[in-house]
Amino acid sequence: MIIDIHGHYTTAPKALETWRNRQIAAVGQPASRPKPSELNISDDELRDSIETNQLRLMRERGLDLTVFSPRASFMAHHIGDFEVSSTWAAICNELCYRVSQLFPQHFIPAAMLPQSPGVDTASCIPELVKCVEEYGNVAINLNPDPSGGHWTSPPLSDRYWYPIYEKMVEYDIPAMIHVSTSCNACFHTTGAHYLNADTTAFMQCLTSDLFHDFPTLRFVIPHGGGAVPYHWGRFRGLAQEMKKPPLEEHLLDNIFFDTCVYHQPGINLLTEVIPVDNILFASEMIGAVRGIDPYTQHYFDDTKRYIDAADMHPEQRFKIYEGNARRVYPRLDAALTAQGR
Repeated sequence: MIIDIHGHYTTAPKALETWRNRQIAAVGQPASRPKPSELNISDDELRDSIETNQLRLMRERGLDLTVFSPRASFMAHHIGDFEVSSTWAAICNELCYRVSQLFPQHFIPAAMLPQSPGVDTASCIPELVKCVEEYGNVAINLNPDPSGGHWTSPPLSDRYWYPIYEKMVEYDIPAMIHVSTSCNACFHTTGAHYLNADTTAFMQCLTSDLFHDFPTLRFVIPHGGGAVPYHWGRFRGLAQEMKKPPLEEHLLDNIFFDTCVYHQPGINLLTEVIPVDNILFASEMIGAVRGIDPYTQHYFDDTKRYIDAADMHPEQRFKIYEGNARRVYPRLDAALTAQGR
């Protein structure tokens, strides 16, 4: 089985964006906010949005299952207040749940949280609980920078985040560390902000002892870990200067990386530097990079081709495609087992 642990609902029906634009236009005017009941998207519309897009490409590329979460750039936690974020998160999470119910063999949901800059993270817990207990979510997306590129929140090692971590440990679910839209003109959302955040999250964990407090906490750092594999020697050296244990002991029981790296040399580097037990297959399609590579004549985000071509043993490839995902996402493994898969 080939499990893609990084998928977003980037092809949701236009009505979702229209409703969101109305919500944004009413920020600061609570009486003008649209009601969730004013958003009407039928099952047929959901089916069409998936069958002609993600599911079509999954079949063409030989992928079996996608861990499916709301569109990352649409999370936009910096917009409005907590009530705005809470309503928006609930709507987006429900749509991903509905997709998983329509296509249970192909999609399983992961939740966005109703984060809001400066707000106690305990405010996210009710949505997290609902998504796990009612919707069967197997993971969450955690935005380390709800401010949208200004980095006003404490680092991930700070106790500010502990209410979420405590619930993650209780439910035995991982978090993908994934920022949203950048409203800072210095940082392009997908070309800079995403990759900066991946690198920053890793460094925040390296400089801390977070996993002493939460030894079973698990983070997935997407987009191949940003700069992490390329600068592995730098991180090893910094850890040594800080009197931290070797990275394998300090971080790699808790931090994992996906394969959203859109060229063969990048995947080759990732699989050479990072232990195979810490790499999970992902494509993030249909996502930030949707075009065809003129050098290969294949889509940039057809990441299975890169894994198939990488120099590794079949057992290693199995771990990347399936084994590691079932280990890092225990609720995913339980759901598949219940399906006889």
